[in-house]
Amino acid sequence: MALAPQLLAILACPKCKGTLDYREQDSALDCAACKLRYAVRDDIPVMLIDEATPIA
Repeated sequence: MALAPQLLAILACPKCKGTLDYREQDSALDCAACKLRYAVRDDIPVMLIDEATPIA
C-alpha cells in the first residue's frame, strides 16, 4: 500500500521544512536539501531526524 496523496501533500522535512520526494520502491521519503532519507515503515513515515539516513 502507498502513502495517501493527502498525507504526502502536508509532510515536510522536520529539519529544514522543505519538500519531500516519496520513493515508493525504497519505502522512503527523501529531502534533497538536507540529503536525508526518512524511512516509511508499515505505511507510516518515521519523521525523526535522529533516525534519518544520509542519501548517497
